[in-house]
Amino acid sequence: MKTVIIHGQNHKGSTYHIARILAEKIGGEVTEFFLPKDFSAFCVGCTNCFTKSETLCPHFKMLEPITKAMNEADVIILASPVYVYHVTGPMKVFLDHYGYQWMVHRPEERMFSKQGVCISTAAGSGTKSTNKDMADSLFFWGVGKIYKIGINVAATSWQKIGEEKRRIVEKKTTKIAKEVKRNFGRVEPSIKTKLFFNLMRMLQKRGWNEADVKYWQKRGWDQKKRPY
Repeated sequence: MKTVIIHGQNHKGSTYHIARILAEKIGGEVTEFFLPKDFSAFCVGCTNCFTKSETLCPHFKMLEPITKAMNEADVIILASPVYVYHVTGPMKVFLDHYGYQWMVHRPEERMFSKQGVCISTAAGSGTKSTNKDMADSLFFWGVGKIYKIGINVAATSWQKIGEEKRRIVEKKTTKIAKEVKRNFGRVEPSIKTKLFFNLMRMLQKRGWNEADVKYWQKRGWDQKKRPY
């Protein structure tokens, strides 16, 4: 099993450690990227990815190693500490670049058989809204199964976390790792995902963006074929 972790920060704090603990419990090959070290470019709003091709994005080459790793992974872990009730700026910048991959445009077929995990921590609160920031992208990418781990660690560093919080981390990561391993190789998208995909299929049949319409037609998704 291959797991890729996208860390929404460079430092190795509580969120980093929880993501690593989960990945190690899942087992297999682990690839990590740190934002903004491994990618930091802001979307410039050129719309090339939507109207023409993602390869025309001015940051395509910089982003390509992460895109390749996510496409080849079985599990995608998005990990971000809470910054003012939402993901970090680098994580938001990263996710902005994959708007073209949402189901309303040109979803990557391999996403529908993957599992995704959103991990967030906060000294106080905000993990729910932060995980939603990341889960929204995973859902609209078509990721088959999505899990969330949000822990209010009541500390400003991994070293300062109390024993009770560490037991919670252990319990939650063990539970998610078991579910991920149990579902490996037999991921089935949720009914919600299938319904949304079908709604997008009807939109693509009517057509409004040439690049998207051609993409769906090439794969037969506008007819009977499905990516799951």
